[in-house]
Amino acid sequence: MLKRCLLIALAVVAGYGAAQFAARSGAPGWWPDRERDRNVKYFREVLQLVKENYAGDSPAGYDDLTRAALDGLVGQLDPHSQFLRADEYQETEEEMTNAFGGVGIQVEMRDNHIVIITPIAGTPAERAGLRRGDQLVKIDGKPIENPSIEKTVRLVRGAPDTRVTVTIHRPSTKQTLDFPLTRARIRLESVRNAALRPGGLGYLQITQFSERTGKEFAAALGTLEKQGLRGLVIDLRNNPGGLLDAAIDVCNEFFADGELIVYTQGRTPETREDYTASNGHRRRAYPIALLVNGGTASAAEIVAGAMKDTRRAVIVGEKTFGKGSVQSIIELRNGEGMRLTTARYYTPSGVTIHEKGIAPHVEIEISADDEAKLRLQQSRADLTAPVEFNERFGFERIEDVQLNAAEEVLTGVLAARGK
Repeated sequence: MLKRCLLIALAVVAGYGAAQFAARSGAPGWWPDRERDRNVKYFREVLQLVKENYAGDSPAGYDDLTRAALDGLVGQLDPHSQFLRADEYQETEEEMTNAFGGVGIQVEMRDNHIVIITPIAGTPAERAGLRRGDQLVKIDGKPIENPSIEKTVRLVRGAPDTRVTVTIHRPSTKQTLDFPLTRARIRLESVRNAALRPGGLGYLQITQFSERTGKEFAAALGTLEKQGLRGLVIDLRNNPGGLLDAAIDVCNEFFADGELIVYTQGRTPETREDYTASNGHRRRAYPIALLVNGGTASAAEIVAGAMKDTRRAVIVGEKTFGKGSVQSIIELRNGEGMRLTTARYYTPSGVTIHEKGIAPHVEIEISADDEAKLRLQQSRADLTAPVEFNERFGFERIEDVQLNAAEEVLTGVLAARGK
């Protein structure tokens, strides 16, 4: 059983090429891969030596050693690939349905630090004032040693209504700050703050792309159109991404059936996969602007790239994050799984998103302090009275210069059309 488990694990990386070669070359049956077999044998010898001779505080069992090896095998490939133990795999499944217990932060590994990509809108982390770029250094007073995303996520997550203190270092101000937080059931509403603004200009924010995003977006868009929508601002700022299918669902509202939205490319040419609109719509007549910034990543960049490439929208704000690699979630045995980078995203014109991002047509930069204030304003749209807002948060509402610029663009387009 152990040998078979190890062979399966190692064949994920080393054996795939041989199997594909055999299939393409027409060779019958299993095609031996001597390099793989030699390395599997070497690994088994080391595994046995450790099992028989390790004299630490606790014995080194086969199960623990195998999973530690799988952690290293997958985790060393790139910052986004990860072996998922049973609890981690379950948490990943919960994320895809937008329901889990925690504080609401998206993190990544950067320069050996756990860095917040963005606090999720409407969660304890955002309300407390955690920011994009903050580095996690302690959880409940204990330093994060040998940092890893999976270990940090396990420490931060927990049952709703339990407490956790997150300590961060903020490079922009060189401060180290403690944030006592109460965990909550994070059931995310991915489309928020939809409203028709003066001049018939609609606004809505997509906070991330989950299973419900497509339906939420279609419903919000339909409501705005019934109210007399003349131009639309879609806010993708600090949207960390999510499900590819959800990004396709959003684009379906603007693309015709069969039109290319994005494609992925793996290691070989035959792995290209095109994602086209289905149940699409005729091109909407009203102009569209997309708001983006450095926290706009992954699936959000797919939407921005597709809309930009096909000249369906004007992109306003700051250059996006540049996270254009595809992670496939693969179920393994014993309730475990694996997140593996299997391809990269490309816009319809063939431009890669990875490590390049989407450049805006209209570049408007704002400071980290103003960005944090705007995020707080968005999350507390219920506090409309200026005095009440000031008393609660200690600052007066500020102008959203990026949103203002987007609306100016739309107004200009409508004026040029004589509308």
